[in-house]
Amino acid sequence: MSSKLSRRDLIKGTAVGASGVVLGGLPDLESFRDEIAETAQATARAEQELAILPLNSTSDVFIPPHGGGFFKFSFDFPEPSVRFAGLRISFRLFTFENTYAPDRDLMTVTPEPDGIRMRCAGLVWAGGQQRVSGTLEARLRRNGEFVEWQASAEMTVPIKSIASIVRDVPRGKISAGAGAFFDPKDAEQLFGYPFGGGSLFTARGMDSPIVVIQSGEGEFFSLSAQLERVSATRFYLQPGEKAYRVELIHEGEGWERSNSIKSPVWRVGHTASAESAYRPHFEHVEKAFAVPAWETRSDVPAWFKQIELVLSIHGMHWTGYIFNDFAKTLKTLEWAATQIPANQVLVFLPAWDGRYYWNYPIYKPAPRLGGPAGFRALVERGQELGFRFMPMFGANAANRELREFSQFSDATTNQIDGDAFNLNWVDWDNDRHNEGWGPYLNLGVESWRKWLFDRIAETIETYHVDAYFLDIAGGWENNTKADMHEGTRLLVKGLNQKFPGILACGEMPYDALMSVLPLYHVFSAGGYPAGFHKYCRAFQHLSSAAPGRGSSGVHESGFGHFDAQTLSLRKEQIPTITVVDDTFEHHRDIMAEIIKRARERSTS
Repeated sequence: MSSKLSRRDLIKGTAVGASGVVLGGLPDLESFRDEIAETAQATARAEQELAILPLNSTSDVFIPPHGGGFFKFSFDFPEPSVRFAGLRISFRLFTFENTYAPDRDLMTVTPEPDGIRMRCAGLVWAGGQQRVSGTLEARLRRNGEFVEWQASAEMTVPIKSIASIVRDVPRGKISAGAGAFFDPKDAEQLFGYPFGGGSLFTARGMDSPIVVIQSGEGEFFSLSAQLERVSATRFYLQPGEKAYRVELIHEGEGWERSNSIKSPVWRVGHTASAESAYRPHFEHVEKAFAVPAWETRSDVPAWFKQIELVLSIHGMHWTGYIFNDFAKTLKTLEWAATQIPANQVLVFLPAWDGRYYWNYPIYKPAPRLGGPAGFRALVERGQELGFRFMPMFGANAANRELREFSQFSDATTNQIDGDAFNLNWVDWDNDRHNEGWGPYLNLGVESWRKWLFDRIAETIETYHVDAYFLDIAGGWENNTKADMHEGTRLLVKGLNQKFPGILACGEMPYDALMSVLPLYHVFSAGGYPAGFHKYCRAFQHLSSAAPGRGSSGVHESGFGHFDAQTLSLRKEQIPTITVVDDTFEHHRDIMAEIIKRARERSTS
């Protein structure tokens, strides 16, 4: 029985004297008035949460955009919304043919413990001018300081993706996927997980599906997807005068086309710090993808714990220009061993196999660099000195002009809509037009995974290298054939079983990949370093500017700005020296200074 008194209880139990003064043993009227006011406010909030708001795609946002923007409809598209926990939320469906919204006339909202349930028994299209059968349902609930929901839908045709549309998200500085915070001003923002979330050339990639917004001192707001498997996930932030309209988009797996779809659990809410926004998200990541902490990893050989420096010694450019052949590389290493104990150095070898990318995926020592005998001499002598060696392989790149291509041609990639996805974003020959001979290959397809496994295994068995590097390892793409993440996992698992103690390394990470690969040469968690550094380590990208003119070596970026301070002393990365054609002959003094700083940092 409730301890609170009703209005009837008050009337029945109150005695009043002749002077009108309430006699003893009576309730506090001020408290009772407060109770009535609180009840009225709670009732009003409940009524608001059960209401369906007639919003549309242009409600409360800048039209036209005040800053940079993205494609959008040129008319008002219906977004009937429910109000919950200070947010207004709607949903949208996408098939391979059109876009759909809930039919407001067929929507119901009912109360649930800790939340509400929204159901819709029909959909509209053509901006609300047409109707079609279909269902959509979502349950929204409070979970501590966060709000969570999961949406599901069914139609009579295959569904491509489902979006949750959230209004009243505060504006401010943004960190996406644990990246550094930045001020977007009035520009619209699009982020995709992983590798652009299926929108590589329009969306900024993110390592984990979470966006954190800092709207003030001690005021943060997070939006995250609690994924149980790697899937294309996008965050679109559209500013208005005071708040963002946010689209949280989940794309179904392209190789499992279905007439139904279920989103991940979306989690949003206010926190007092970036830590309290990010930490619960990464706790979910750890559990969902079994990501071990660095100290407990079994896939990191003991020798790597001693590494204090990486020498990134470049071989042959795409054009055939030689930066360092095997004999010159060995000469460089013999000098380096006089500056630092060689067992503290990992030697990374991009383009050891000849013309960079053009020779992918043959993976044999290039004759012009010294051939098999020269490569064997380099590794054997270098290991005698104490160095560890890591040659480079491409996880998803191959030249279709090579005769070997027919052995894995079924592993090319088509995106979820069926369009070919090619590795055609580089102008290798500088004719100011990107090259088109490189399809993007899918490690989820057995023929390609077997080919790459055999090439890496042959290199390890023949030359006894200590590690292998997977270029574009973080390049997961939704496609029509197979799961690239699962393919990468199977490749690395097979190599770990066949060659225990051989270190696997990837170019760039995403959260689930951290359970597969312990080492990378991209560190992007500037907004929340623990989101990477707790689990993995990184050196510096092969395109980092070399001493002198800032050459990026075999990489397509050309020249950058060399800065000895940042090159050797980034907090979260192992110091790395890019060694190109003139580095050893003309900039040995700078190499020596960087090596000195690396040694000093290791003892500090």
